[in-house]
Formats: sequence, C-alpha cells, structure tokens
Amino acid sequence: MNVVRLPALTLTMGDQSFDVATRALVMGILNRTKDSFFAPAATFAWDDFFRRAEQLVEDGADLLDVGGVKAGPGEEVTEQEELERVVPAIAELRRRFDLPLSIDTWRASVAQACFEEGASVGNDISGFADPDYLLVAAKAKATVVATHIRLRPRVADPDPHYDDVTATVKDFLVQRRQWALDAGISADRIVLDAGLDLGKTAAQSLQLLRDSDALAALGSPLLLSASNKTFLGVMFKSEVGERRVASLDAAAIGIASGCRIVRVHDVAGSVRVRDVIERLLEVR
Repeated sequence: MNVVRLPALTLTMGDQSFDVATRALVMGILNRTKDSFFAPAATFAWDDFFRRAEQLVEDGADLLDVGGVKAGPGEEVTEQEELERVVPAIAELRRRFDLPLSIDTWRASVAQACFEEGASVGNDISGFADPDYLLVAAKAKATVVATHIRLRPRVADPDPHYDDVTATVKDFLVQRRQWALDAGISADRIVLDAGLDLGKTAAQSLQLLRDSDALAALGSPLLLSASNKTFLGVMFKSEVGERRVASLDAAAIGIASGCRIVRVHDVAGSVRVRDVIERLLEVR
C-alpha cells in the first residue's frame, strides 16, 4: 500500500482553515440517539453526552459530529424531536469548546437551526436529498459533507448491486460536489464521503476503502466513516464491541490512502494512528 501525500489542500470550517495535505483530522462521534448501532443510548442523557464530549476533546478530537437520528431503520424520529435532541447540544458544545462542530442530519431545517447555534459543518448522509439543504448551508457559509447512499436514510438496502461500485460512487460524489458549488459553497468547504455500509455489502465497502486513493484524487477532502461498522464485523466475524482494532486498521488504511477526516468512536487511538502516518507523509 502506498502512502498518499496529497497536493496542497485546504479545508475550511467556520473561520478556521486546515492544511490537510499531510494531516488528517479526527472527528469524534457524539450521538443523541436511543438506538444507535454502537452503544445504544449511551450518550442520550445530557450528563453522559457532555461527559463523553469532554473525553473526546481531551483525547484530541479536531472536531465533533453530533447526530440525533441513526442512519439505519428504526422508530420514527420526527423533525421536532430531532431538533430537541441536537440544537441544545450544539449550543452548549459551542459554549464549552473552541473547535468546529458538525451536525449529522439530512433535514435542512435541523441543519439551519444548528448553524444558527454555532455548527459549521453539515454532515448529510442523504446526498443532499432535501432541496433546501445546500441553500441553507450556503447562506450560513457552512461546510458540507456529500455522502454516497444508494437509496435513502432509514431504509433497509440488504442486496445492493453495482456494476462498478467505485465508479458509481465517484460519479455520484462529483455530481453532488457540483450541486454544492452551484449553490454557492466554495470548494474548500466541500467534503466527500463514500458512505461505507450505506447501501453497500461488506465486500463493496471494503472495495471503497481500498480505493480511497482514487476517491481522494477527485480533489476534495475525503471523509472516512468506518468506525465499528458492519463490514468490519462481517470481515472479522466480530460483534460491534469487538471491532476497535479493525476500526483503527481501517483508519490507518484510509489516511494512508488519502482520507483527510476520520469519523471515529476511538479518538485517542485514531489520533495516534493519524500522527504516525503524518510523520511518514512529512518524510516523503
């Protein structure tokens, strides 16, 4: 495996700009959900949520990603309930910490409310299915994450087929990036995500991880969200709580192949992985 040093590449979030040619950013996951696939409801209570946030920041997170609805099938979460879960969380995190905050939502109304409270990133796993999403983000001067998904969030997709999964994902991401540019979002505020496990089999997700260098070559910062995911469980026949090492290995492969944000549960371990690969890239 080659270690990929990207050409000059800047990522802007809020009023902060980051040189990500050699240094990846570690995004800590904060779920205000009752049914997350990983440690369900572990951070739903406010005390648990903010205790976890403090730990992620102490462990070296570069940014935090807050979500109020899980991606997979489950009980309905109304727009109002999602707002109640995440807007106060963003407001309090903004008060406590001086680092970029991301809102993991596919609803434009939720993104807008969170941007108003200090979030600077809209992490949308639907691929901008809400027609107002990019308009809201552009008005707020927010960064957006364009994620590939075959169907839509909350819908099971047990048997997805692609003639060439990497080519399909590349075309999708290029199109969504153009949508963002056309909406007035600058190139340094657009992030791409292959969407591992989102309408992909374990083999397809693994292929996309292996092809991270081809996706990074599209020229936008590439986000990797592989932490504790199903494809790792299938590969290693492991339950969710047994995937820590595999998740760190995936982060290492992703960063070495050009991913420049890793969205993770284990921030401390991922920071160590990131720092080692950064040294290798600097030497090159």
